[in-house]
Amino acid sequence: MARMTSSARPLLNRRLAEFGTTIFAEMSALALSTGSINLGQGFPDTDGPEEVREAAVRALRDGRGNQYPPGPGVPELRTAIVAHQRRRYGLTFDPDTEVLVTAGATEAIAAALLALVEPGDEVVALEPYYDSYAACIAMAGGTRVPVTLRPHLDQGAFRLDLDELRDAVTDRTRLLLINTPHNPTGTVLTREELTAIAELAVERDLLVVTDEVYEHLVFDGAEHVPLATLPGMRERTVTIGSSGKTFSFTGWKVGWVTAAPALVAAVRSAKQFLTYVSAGPFQYAVAEALNLPESYFTALREDLRAKRDLLAAGLTEAGFGVFRTAGTYFLTTDIRPLGFDDGFAFCRALPERAGVVAIPNAVFYDHREAGAPFVRFAFCKRTEVLQEAAQRLKASAG
Repeated sequence: MARMTSSARPLLNRRLAEFGTTIFAEMSALALSTGSINLGQGFPDTDGPEEVREAAVRALRDGRGNQYPPGPGVPELRTAIVAHQRRRYGLTFDPDTEVLVTAGATEAIAAALLALVEPGDEVVALEPYYDSYAACIAMAGGTRVPVTLRPHLDQGAFRLDLDELRDAVTDRTRLLLINTPHNPTGTVLTREELTAIAELAVERDLLVVTDEVYEHLVFDGAEHVPLATLPGMRERTVTIGSSGKTFSFTGWKVGWVTAAPALVAAVRSAKQFLTYVSAGPFQYAVAEALNLPESYFTALREDLRAKRDLLAAGLTEAGFGVFRTAGTYFLTTDIRPLGFDDGFAFCRALPERAGVVAIPNAVFYDHREAGAPFVRFAFCKRTEVLQEAAQRLKASAG
């Protein structure tokens, strides 16, 4: 007879005990049950370029990628990633030893942290942060050390305090986990801020994992500066990219890592025991997508900038305090001008009250109180959807 699991011992590994069902699942279920407009989870409601979709169809029909692709990724995609990094940033990588294709950026983050962090190592991350960061640090046995981006509503932005960042680094710090353009705040770290981060990493001999999946989604003259381009960073930086945010095929789950050979080899050692390989036919399509003309990337930015402005105006009219995002496709708002200070309660009530779903920023904080009055909306939706959402929010506020 099979032995029953003791009720005295929790089933879930203690490292993951604090992580339950994500807020995204809860809010998406609320959107369905109430018929609300879902501006919570960050995925577009239209597909990306038709020629890229057709490239995937062609790969399927031609039998390319229908079986296991090479572990590091198909050569065509690795070559396209290298060309993209060189063309845009002047970074030169070897497609055979310095590129690794992953099952989206989320797997890249997990593999990098599992590979590079020992139990007890400290990982400094910018708070608020994408929720998988905390879970992946925990799975690696590391200790997360948040450095909080501070809200400045008068500037319409969240800003990094470099003194706080320096003070957070100790002798136990192994790695800095940086995200720019930053989800959820929309902050794009400046060249000066990134130079200071690079100097700190070199001075304290730290590794850096930098999540740059929103690299093409920057507005109003903001500049995306890859950390790997700065002095002393090429050999200590793992850069993570993704096709989902740039080409609006988030379901394909094609991401990548670029780094020095030793770092890629380390990340690959962990990655091969996660998915091993994935998205075979889609890799060929993403290779073609990365070679689209500059006009595509310009049109993408302009379309999202217009949608940002549309939703920001609607949220402002509805009484929210709005942070004018410089990158990503999210707007962070302050609900205190509406008379609320609890983002969780606000977001759980919003579908019934206004027919719109948003995400409480507090889920992205260790210091929940710091994020309590902030709520995130996604604007990567059709214009008519954003217009309707803005109207509903304004009506509910009136």
